[in-house]
Amino acid sequence: MRSTGRPDSDRYPPRSMSSSSSIRQARESLGKRLREIRKDSGLTARELASRAGWHESKCSRIENGRTPPSDADLRVYTLHCAADDLTADLIATARNIDGSYVEWRRMERSGLRRAQESVIPLWERTRHFRAYSSWLIPGPFQTPAYIRALLMSIRDRRALPDDLEAAIDVRVDKQRVLYEGARRFAVVLEESTLRHLIGGPETMAGQLGHLLSLATLPNVSLGVIPLCTDRTALWPVEDFWVFDDAQVNVELVSAFLTITQPHEVGMYARTFAALADSAVYGAPARTLITSAIDSLG
Repeated sequence: MRSTGRPDSDRYPPRSMSSSSSIRQARESLGKRLREIRKDSGLTARELASRAGWHESKCSRIENGRTPPSDADLRVYTLHCAADDLTADLIATARNIDGSYVEWRRMERSGLRRAQESVIPLWERTRHFRAYSSWLIPGPFQTPAYIRALLMSIRDRRALPDDLEAAIDVRVDKQRVLYEGARRFAVVLEESTLRHLIGGPETMAGQLGHLLSLATLPNVSLGVIPLCTDRTALWPVEDFWVFDDAQVNVELVSAFLTITQPHEVGMYARTFAALADSAVYGAPARTLITSAIDSLG
């Protein structure tokens, strides 16, 4: 059954801001949230600092976003404000602020191989992968020729050190997660993804044929949202991955976004479920893929 109703914040995750302003605003937002928690408890900043054994200015610095709180600070804060149920979410928020937004130029300054290797631990520990794409075929489903075309374009566009062959080898090797362990993959593609010509007709035909083959794997669910679908209630969003229920990765034009805050991860999980509900599977999905192959001539 397809989703209906107006789009809302639970369905559409916010897009990223610039790195420095995003971090500053995120710290201020966390501080504001802590201030509200303290006020709801009936404590003044001085009283909380006294109970926590802090210098009386520390509470103010944290609440104004000037001092990043440690995990221990947040545990003490919620303990004395009788808000223990919020501890895990606040800690995840604080951890996510500095590490969530990494510019590509920082991640790729030594070449593409490092960026490919950086996600290997995450892929190896994940058991349930959910991916949505409106731009490109997702990484584990890419052929070597498709990978080469993508990474070559990125290398040239960003003027990166040339470690193309090593980066391709790492990306191809990571695809072993498709076949190792009890892992499940749920992938939803916009039909436009099948039509974006990457690497020329021959490369694209091979890629789409490979997609048809992978769709037969018992641990893979492949859905395609047809171009003719009414998108009034749920339009395309940025490409994203959900790893178990622990983390979301989003690839932006300028940066790589990592989300671990539980309520935000939940927003993406619900968005994925709604998008998946709009997709077709099995024979109808194969028909769309075959049609894209035929259009290549």
